[in-house]
Amino acid sequence: MSDSRLATVLAYHARSKHALDRYAAGPGTLDWDAQPAAFRDWAGTQRIALPRDIAVAAIPWGEVAAGRPAVPPDSAGLGSFLRLCVGLTAWKEYAGSRWSLRAHPSSGNLHPTETWLIAAGVAGLDDGLYHYHNLHHALERRAWGTPVRARGACLGFSSIHWREAWKYGERAFRYCQLDLGHVLAAVSYAAALQGWRPRLLNIDTVGAARHLGLDRAGDFAGVEQEEAEVLVALETDVVLPPDWQHWAGKPGLLDPRPLYRWPVIDEVAVATRGAPPVAGAASADTAVCRSDCAADIDAVEVILRRRSAQAFDGRSTMPAGVFRRLLTALLPGGSPAWKLWPHPARVHPLLLVHRVEGIEPGLYALPRTAAAKGMLQSVLRDTFSWQPADPGLPLFQLVAARTGKTARTLCCHQAIAAEGAVTFMLLAEFAGPVAADPAGYRHLHWEAGMLGHVVTLEAEAAGWRGTGIGCFFDDADHELLGLPDNRFQVIYHYAVGMAVDDPRLLTLPAYEAEEEGGHG
Repeated sequence: MSDSRLATVLAYHARSKHALDRYAAGPGTLDWDAQPAAFRDWAGTQRIALPRDIAVAAIPWGEVAAGRPAVPPDSAGLGSFLRLCVGLTAWKEYAGSRWSLRAHPSSGNLHPTETWLIAAGVAGLDDGLYHYHNLHHALERRAWGTPVRARGACLGFSSIHWREAWKYGERAFRYCQLDLGHVLAAVSYAAALQGWRPRLLNIDTVGAARHLGLDRAGDFAGVEQEEAEVLVALETDVVLPPDWQHWAGKPGLLDPRPLYRWPVIDEVAVATRGAPPVAGAASADTAVCRSDCAADIDAVEVILRRRSAQAFDGRSTMPAGVFRRLLTALLPGGSPAWKLWPHPARVHPLLLVHRVEGIEPGLYALPRTAAAKGMLQSVLRDTFSWQPADPGLPLFQLVAARTGKTARTLCCHQAIAAEGAVTFMLLAEFAGPVAADPAGYRHLHWEAGMLGHVVTLEAEAAGWRGTGIGCFFDDADHELLGLPDNRFQVIYHYAVGMAVDDPRLLTLPAYEAEEEGGHG
């Protein structure tokens, strides 16, 4: 069975690659008026509005990871926390179209990740399983009633694959997993600000589906299924309740007329089910308090104003201090994200440097573990120089060259990859982890998404901006790097630059009017 799962994963990864002469299978056309609904309603549930106030303020960005008293984990604390990690941050409007932005980015702004809350003994909330409705900043009570006393709060996450597949076809499963990584990193930053210490629960996908009610097939008859991903305890001693006695609600249909089907996504989803990785040698307790930030910008402001860049100016040079802070945050202990993900690093940034103060344009490597440097040297092109490029960071120059045209070509000919200051290629230790556990395919993408989220927040804090690039030519990347096989694979690109905003776009508040307290 394990061999069969592995074969399914490897086959999926190969067939979902983009190539210079063809793209992975996707829809032949898009009807933007028929885009799947951006939010899922659970009809027939009680809706409970959450407080919208942010519980923390005046925390400088450089002190995000510093210890602080915990905000009470009651309904007000949860309302603040959810706003900072999965809530809406603004609305954009242009030419009669209106769309929302959230505290975490998503490929195509499609947001396949759904958020769940299991509450037991939480002040201000009845015990139960709740679906978080981003649009209303409210909880929909899905289940309740348990004979055994439990306590604590736990988040659950699931993916609706069709939200991404509608636009991106077979490659969509990758994007759903990268999105989940962004969400996990967003959770880690929001929790750090509130003095909470979240952790991934060692519960496999089947167990997570049971706890979230996603294995109740009858409830999803005729609508898009949700794939359970992971459970995150918001308290270290959380106790999950047993099965609920009472259930309510039906999920809304997101797309009444889907034009395509991509069965390979369901196949790889089944093949990659499993438990999160077990914590290893990396420290979950390392905290970096970086008071060297260029300005004492408020951390909440950074999170709520974060945007994905749509264009860069193509000329701004990144200051050396900003560049070093950004890279430091990607290393173990450099960000709150690595408290939630206390596992040995398996995804390593390669950098196409375009315009950075004091750094010669070229290709660079940032191995995130000591062992990774040796592994990368053994598989990357043997002509790479591996010259140390920074006295305090494991940054190595591989090739000195102008990289703009290369970045643009590799990233599906997108100009934004060349017009920033630096473009990251996130290279994963691939064959070994996936062979050891096919669920590792998900986890590698989560780690890459977390790295992307760290990049985007650090850039935002410094007055720059990031954008994820999921469209790239996989094997053209590997040819550039000289990779002979699949021991390593590039699984994400990320670009950082000085953003050029479109003045035609109107920005509106995330939550303007009070919502009603329930619905039928």
